[in-house]
Amino acid sequence: MSITTDTASEIAAIEQVVATIEHAQRHELVDDFVALFREDAIWTTGGGRLLIGRDAVAAFTRQVLPGAMTGLVPSYEVVHVLFIRPDVAAVKVRQRYFSPDGVLLTDQGEGTPMYVMSKEDERWLLVANQNTVVADAHG
Repeated sequence: MSITTDTASEIAAIEQVVATIEHAQRHELVDDFVALFREDAIWTTGGGRLLIGRDAVAAFTRQVLPGAMTGLVPSYEVVHVLFIRPDVAAVKVRQRYFSPDGVLLTDQGEGTPMYVMSKEDERWLLVANQNTVVADAHG
């Protein structure tokens, strides 16, 4: 399957959203993170907590993000994009943590979030999201 120019530009726009998530997490920018969600978005946190609506995401993020990245540099890498429709995409992400000097922190584990995004007014937004920790290969 060949990727059209339109598809490539949409993937680039989606990758930019994921890069903004990474930037907001690294710098603990709650408002920048929350702005990426559609108003009626749902999010299941890595701990399994269901959040419904941007206000709930904002309240949770304001509690947990400040101070959470001390000594950590998160990395978010888009590993697959599935266009459900031209304006809806399922996006698989690889989430890892590094030390400030670039060493992979294996004790932090790895995440494998799934973001369902929709394009609203020419902007990709997070709509239905699930953070998942990668299970131990022996577990």
